[in-house]
Amino acid sequence: MLNLERLRTLDALARHGSVSAAADALHVTTSAVSQQLGKLEREAGQQLLARNGRGVRLTDAGRLLSEHAARILSQVELAQSDLEAHRGQVVGELRLSAFPTAARGLFPAALAALRAEHPGLRVRSSELEPENGVAGVVRGDLDLAVVLDWYNKPMPVPDGLVKAALLDDPADVAMPAGHRLADRDEVDLAEFAEDEWITWGEGEFCHEWLMFTLRSKGIEPIVGHRAGETHTQLGLVAAGLGVCIAPLLGRHPVPSGIVMIPLRQRVRRHVYVVWRADADRRPSIRAAVGALRAAARQLGQEQDDRRGEGRGEGL
Repeated sequence: MLNLERLRTLDALARHGSVSAAADALHVTTSAVSQQLGKLEREAGQQLLARNGRGVRLTDAGRLLSEHAARILSQVELAQSDLEAHRGQVVGELRLSAFPTAARGLFPAALAALRAEHPGLRVRSSELEPENGVAGVVRGDLDLAVVLDWYNKPMPVPDGLVKAALLDDPADVAMPAGHRLADRDEVDLAEFAEDEWITWGEGEFCHEWLMFTLRSKGIEPIVGHRAGETHTQLGLVAAGLGVCIAPLLGRHPVPSGIVMIPLRQRVRRHVYVVWRADADRRPSIRAAVGALRAAARQLGQEQDDRRGEGRGEGL
């Protein structure tokens, strides 16, 4: 008989590409991974791994068994989902992630509601950029991930995942109060061709979106500073070091000395939650999605109220 946990270890190796990465994903030591794979080879009666430089690679038999392992583990997930649905109780462990401003803006209310309504559910959350959150759900390291894309640059969702919309997040341009456009009711991105931008880290989805959007308008961006956190970006803007795109989600409180001006294009991020289709019937998944949607509705109302207060936040 093939041991399920050893198949899970083989699947992790196939997905992550190395023993150390598989160990990190499974939260075990590299020695434990090697031992499990050695036992699995003896069970299978065939060599599953071969040396590849300092690492290992899957043999033909290893790739064949890893493909079966992925299907078996998916069926086990589906069986667990069906049993949990049949029992109808929101219990067990739930692992979820969100990009930083969503973790700040949505998780406190949503996770507090889950704890109050479902004390038997243990929730583990983390901050991850959208593409890392999606990858974590695909690998099975996470149950759900709150992710985003932009109005003009969608993020592809891999096959086998389900998504649900949470909210549309409007974005303004944040600029120092003394900026030449600070008295405007709205602005166009093309008017910032000569400004320095404060943007996200190289390779991050939001940074790539900003570069794509500015270049599509014939602007070669001048990037002065990079910062992953919204409030770091706003601190640099307040110091007069440039301008930045400032989505509404998670940006309050705004530092003094900053003006927020809406864009004529009505730039928005789409925020949604993704999970695996084979876990769709789990009551804990449904409860978490419901809590996130309720938090998003409340936040959307707060956003409307704040946006209705008008321009000039932080002055």
